[in-house]
Amino acid sequence: MTDLLAQVDRNRLPQHIAIIMDGNGRWARDRGEDRVYGHYEGVVSVREIVDACGELGVGYLTLYAFSAENWNRPKAEVDALMELLVNTIRKEVDDLKKNNVRLHVIGDFASLPEMAQKEMGEGMEMTAMNTGLNLILALSYSSRQEIVMAARKLAEMATNGTLKPEDITDEVFHRCLDTALFPDPELMIRTSGENRISNFLLYQLAYSELYFTPVHWPDFRKHNLYEALLDYQRRERRFGKTSEQIQKNNIPNV
Repeated sequence: MTDLLAQVDRNRLPQHIAIIMDGNGRWARDRGEDRVYGHYEGVVSVREIVDACGELGVGYLTLYAFSAENWNRPKAEVDALMELLVNTIRKEVDDLKKNNVRLHVIGDFASLPEMAQKEMGEGMEMTAMNTGLNLILALSYSSRQEIVMAARKLAEMATNGTLKPEDITDEVFHRCLDTALFPDPELMIRTSGENRISNFLLYQLAYSELYFTPVHWPDFRKHNLYEALLDYQRRERRFGKTSEQIQKNNIPNV
């Protein structure tokens, strides 16, 4: 792991990393355990990756913790996940504060159980003055719904005369998204071997580098993150330009 870390160029880190934490249930099933066991073990990975991003100096880390579609899972599993969320925030918030991590939430916050809203709200308040890593939890999150709600906000502004349709730009649209305060991710990681985005940050991932790994989330550790970062740093990010243009203008590959 030390050798991998030494290879990571800290001057070319992605400012924002987004992760789809997939494979908790399969990891547990492979061990003859209930799916919920995998979610509990996944918290260990969250802690390790948050620590790694803080140590590296990454500015933003978004974790896809619970999608809007996840409400359709068996009630017992959903209830266990909400209980795990409450207990995890309760246990971890002091360390987040101590480690200068600021907590944020995107998604349909109001759909979360009252206790989850309370714990998350207190966690965000307790860490609001922190200036290090911004930890963004996507909870009850649906990117399509986020885009629909942004379009609705713009339509309302156009209807009441506070915004002209011709003034709607990418920047204006971005300000209506849940992620208005954050830069778009440069790197998106998905664990457990699935090669899809699953309704996660569809607008924001337009120019993100995508990294898929077969490692289940409960097994994902710092060295796996370093491998993803090294893969990212080997890529040429052209944003529609040619390689020659990038090289000529000495545009940083970040």
